[in-house]
Amino acid sequence: MAITQNFKEELVGVFGHPVAENPTAVMQQAAFHELNIKWRYLTIEVFPEDLEAAIHGMRAMNMRGINLTIPHKVEVLKYLNEVKSDAALMGAVNTVVRKGDQLIGENTDGKGFMWSLTKEEKIDPKGKNVIIFGAGGAARSITVELALADVNKITIVNRSAARGMELRNLLVQKTNIQSDFVQWKKHYTISSENEIVINATSVGLFPNIHDKPDIDYFSIQPNMIVCDVIPAPTTSFLNEANNRGAHTIDGLGMLVYQGAIGFNLWTGLDAPVPVMKKALEEVFAKQQ
Repeated sequence: MAITQNFKEELVGVFGHPVAENPTAVMQQAAFHELNIKWRYLTIEVFPEDLEAAIHGMRAMNMRGINLTIPHKVEVLKYLNEVKSDAALMGAVNTVVRKGDQLIGENTDGKGFMWSLTKEEKIDPKGKNVIIFGAGGAARSITVELALADVNKITIVNRSAARGMELRNLLVQKTNIQSDFVQWKKHYTISSENEIVINATSVGLFPNIHDKPDIDYFSIQPNMIVCDVIPAPTTSFLNEANNRGAHTIDGLGMLVYQGAIGFNLWTGLDAPVPVMKKALEEVFAKQQ
């Protein structure tokens, strides 16, 4: 009798444009290998006009889930069967989980940030004043999670007034958190009342790793907690904050933890976080 071997692989991945620099596959494949499960993570270029077709293709290929990155996190909402409450509040989805014929939208970005802040750094944001630079997808997810964690106040600083006010209004109306918007001008000065400072822009992203947000770095105080969402062990923004004596948190933890949450949602297994983080560190070490 012939011995039957199962060659089938479960498929997940990421849809984005551009997507070539997205490192998620590195950590997810490392996790699959560590747990010896037959899963594969695909990095797929999907143009904006092709997103609906890509979602149909995901269904046709029986993919178990997908990550969404720029520019699909909002547009994908119309193609899902269900959106979890926090993702609906943010108005953005970065993770889709397939359960039977149902596609369920989640957002793990803000949760990844919170896990990095609270579990890795042991920092409780409750009652703290937060200032965040940027009002895009990352800023939306992070500020909503911070609001749900009962911070005292969130100040949004963004170049586009329309986008900044949109996020400010969302927070005030949906979470009842105290929130202000300030338009970003040259050499922005950070008020000393702020205890957590977050760069949620793409400034400093590879390959422009030496770029940094246009702020007055002398306004950073040693008692501040300074965070960057850029997924690298260090950035020019964090280097400046280190020079001012602040406590700094890189974006690598956020990326790892949001990936670990997605891993669990798809597979039902606990993610091997140290293995995932090591795989990413090796990638970013080559970019420095």
